[in-house]
Amino acid sequence: MRIGLDMMGGDYAPAEAVKGVKLFLDSVATDVHLVLIGDEQALTPLLADAQLDQSRYSVVHSSQLIGMNEHPTKALKEKPHSSIAIGFHLLHNKKIGAFISAGNTGAMMVGAIYSIKLIDGVQRPTISTILPRENGNPGLLLDVGINADCKPENLVQFAVLGSLYSQYVMGTPNPKVGLLNIGEEEGKGNLLAQATYPLLKESRQINFIGNVEGRDAFKDTADVIVCEGFTGNVVLKMAESFHDIMVRRNIKDEYMDKFDFEQYGGTPVLGVSEPVIIGHGISGARAFSNMIVLAQRMIESKLLDKIKESFVAVQEG
Repeated sequence: MRIGLDMMGGDYAPAEAVKGVKLFLDSVATDVHLVLIGDEQALTPLLADAQLDQSRYSVVHSSQLIGMNEHPTKALKEKPHSSIAIGFHLLHNKKIGAFISAGNTGAMMVGAIYSIKLIDGVQRPTISTILPRENGNPGLLLDVGINADCKPENLVQFAVLGSLYSQYVMGTPNPKVGLLNIGEEEGKGNLLAQATYPLLKESRQINFIGNVEGRDAFKDTADVIVCEGFTGNVVLKMAESFHDIMVRRNIKDEYMDKFDFEQYGGTPVLGVSEPVIIGHGISGARAFSNMIVLAQRMIESKLLDKIKESFVAVQEG
């Protein structure tokens, strides 16, 4: 199993990326071979200091870097030797089984959509976030930012993608799906929510339980909560602020520690034909290590095959 990692993406790369690689290789007994994509001149001394097992990784040199604020499409076109462009080239040509980056999110999305393509039948890709729940079993919220405006059909597909991810990667049997709304009753909400509800109710691919409210997000009411990316991003950023406040106030709480994004590493781009994981720009070593673990789980679970089978069944039905 070969997993590609953009070593130049993120505010603290490549130093934290190398530390993350060391943390993964030192703590996870696995046959994963890491393909580290980055500037060899910058990586060589860091890798030497880390004293890694050289049989477990290889370096692919990249001479260009896509900055966080660059225009995604233009940057990918004009910088074919960037770590992100090389990563997608390797993924497209089956040289790696998954690609990870904490770099320019827009470039990652453009690369995912145009380099490796959407799964047949998927209208839009989506990204999700883990919802720490009081019962200890994490929930899932999607979309959380790349689809600010959606059609009802998009939300139905997000529900299917989220259900499959929850089942096969997170280990939730028959995940309960809820539609984020301002009330529990059918018919509540804006035009999008009202139009989406009957489509979710009719879907035979998900275990739809109805509307859920914001106060249900961290309970076990639903395992997968669906919304458009505008609302989802607001919920995500608000949840992140809980942890920030606790840290600033030096308050220790085992449950609130679960709001630390580094525990989960990054988020997969669901709906594209190969495993792609996007990390937070401020990712540290633990986040990089956990992104590699997530990529490994996605490959081992054969999630992409399950998604492809699901959408083929819909088209044939």
